Amino acid sequence: MTNAFTNKMETKTLLKKKSYIETNDIARSPTLQTVLMVEKFIEEHSGEYKKTDLFKNLPRKVMWQTFQVIMEYLERSYKIIIEKDGVVTYI
Repeated sequence: MTNAFTNKMETKTLLKKKSYIETNDIARSPTLQTVLMVEKFIEEHSGEYKKTDLFKNLPRKVMWQTFQVIMEYLERSYKIIIEKDGVVTYI
C-alpha cells in the first residue's frame, strides 16, 4: 500500500509543469520595477498585442528570458490571460 502511494506521488511530481526559470539556465529574476513596468504596459494595451509584439513595444528594453519570467508570473497570478490567438489580455 505504501509503495503504491509513493508511486502515485512520484508520478504527480513528474507531471507538474516546470516554470520557465526552472528550465532555463540564463533566465533572470526581474526587479519589481521591471515587473510593474510590464504589467502597466499590458494593462494600458490590453488585447492589442501578441506576446512577441508586446515584448518589442515595451517602453524599456528587457531581456527575452526576463520577459518570459514576468509573463509566467502574471499569468500564474491571474493578472493576464493569453488568448487562443496569442493576444495578451489584462484581467
